[in-house]
Amino acid sequence: MSEIEHEKMAATSAGHGAESPSPEIMTAESKPRGKAWMYKRLRLGPVSIPPFASPQFQIVFVALVCFLCPGMFNAVNGLGAAGQVNAHDINNANTAVYATFSVVAFFAGSIANKLGLRLTLGIGGFGYCLYIASLLSYNHDGNAGFLIFAGTLLGFCAGLLWTAQGSIMLSYPPEKSKGRYIAVFWMIFNLGAVIGGLVPLGQNINNKAAGTVGDGTYIAFIILMACGFVLAGFLCDPKLVERSDGSRVILMKNPTWKTEFLGLYESLTHDWYIIFLFPMFFASNWFYTYHFQDVNLPKFNVRTRALNSVLYYISQIIGAWIFGFALDTTYLRRTTKARMAMGLLFILTMVIWGGGYDFQKQYTRATVKAADFETLDWTDSGYVGPMFLYMFYGAYDSVWQTTTYWLMGSMTNNGRKLANFAGFYKGIQSAGGAISPQLDSNLVSYMTEFAINWGLLSGSLLIAAPVIWLKVKDTTDLDEDLKFSDETRADVVPVSPVVGAEGFESEKHQ
Repeated sequence: MSEIEHEKMAATSAGHGAESPSPEIMTAESKPRGKAWMYKRLRLGPVSIPPFASPQFQIVFVALVCFLCPGMFNAVNGLGAAGQVNAHDINNANTAVYATFSVVAFFAGSIANKLGLRLTLGIGGFGYCLYIASLLSYNHDGNAGFLIFAGTLLGFCAGLLWTAQGSIMLSYPPEKSKGRYIAVFWMIFNLGAVIGGLVPLGQNINNKAAGTVGDGTYIAFIILMACGFVLAGFLCDPKLVERSDGSRVILMKNPTWKTEFLGLYESLTHDWYIIFLFPMFFASNWFYTYHFQDVNLPKFNVRTRALNSVLYYISQIIGAWIFGFALDTTYLRRTTKARMAMGLLFILTMVIWGGGYDFQKQYTRATVKAADFETLDWTDSGYVGPMFLYMFYGAYDSVWQTTTYWLMGSMTNNGRKLANFAGFYKGIQSAGGAISPQLDSNLVSYMTEFAINWGLLSGSLLIAAPVIWLKVKDTTDLDEDLKFSDETRADVVPVSPVVGAEGFESEKHQ
């Protein structure tokens, strides 16, 4: 019997005699509850704002933190070489980010479960500010050491932030609304990169040179990220979050370091099938180096790179909206939707990256370094085709991420287990993100980098397919989820048969 089950039995048998109600007769009043204002809906004229302690509010809240921190980081990275001309030191910094990220995130589920999601999210926001500050410094003195140190610290912080985010996004929604929650998060998060991308676009709109962005761009990003870091401290305690039907998130009431690291081990052994999704995780950040450093950076001047970045993330918003809401359709069973999503992902991989192959044949590392090579501007006649390709690359990214998150959320509703799943996802994903910049730093040919991306993406779908066919069920068994916590049915079951606005539309609880 596992440590978790021993603690669960002890918690059940312990109590205060007749003063402690049995699980069968526990009421909503027996559950922990915050201040009364946290559960009241606020109305501002025709606008109705969900209660602070509701899943809807908390998902949007976390999305705003990510809007201001990693969203702005993406806006900088989307410029190609983080707004610099030479990608070598930026690639090394990105390797430091993702190498540290990959190690920390793999264990971050246990850390988040012990420290709590609010503290984990808050710590995670700090590293983004320092990293952009190191870019500002690099703009003046070329201090690669500080840049790489800041990247290492960012990797630690990002591992915590994204694990907390993933746990919240996947465990708070009702089972039938996870696609919509993922879509709403992804849309708000990427809106940060869109707005962030407008900053360098506005500052460089008349600059046709292939140079770096100015200090003002980096300072603006530092201020925005600092706001996100502060905002993270106001996240609601997950124990107080309540869905409109009265149900709660499945967590550990009394986590210890021992139970959480044991839970990490049990997630890998009991839910061994998650390993078949690891190649999908690994491939999901690998292509960023190719998109940003090998397409946007060498082919376009600085103002067009800024425009491309904005269009890339607008396309992410569109892709997440289409796929996220489609995955919640009630016209198909969840098992059918999972299989169709995998099939459609494979088709998109062949079509979009097939178009990318045709584009990649047009230039090499040698041609872009030639003295007579001219970067492309948005006013040039040959710009429209590459622009749409880059937009499809952005949409493809959001579709891949949305589907992967939804697949994890379809396998369990246990917040503790989903924190571990999110940690696995971000850890393995970041391992890929750490390796691919080094290929670029070592001047591997553009076509070879392209081929590796295409092969990883298509191959990982084939490896994941058997798990999707066998492990995704139409609904998740509550009693099975409770085995991975020290809670009982009375702690989490709904007190009302109707689920309200969490799904962004009314739906019946089943």
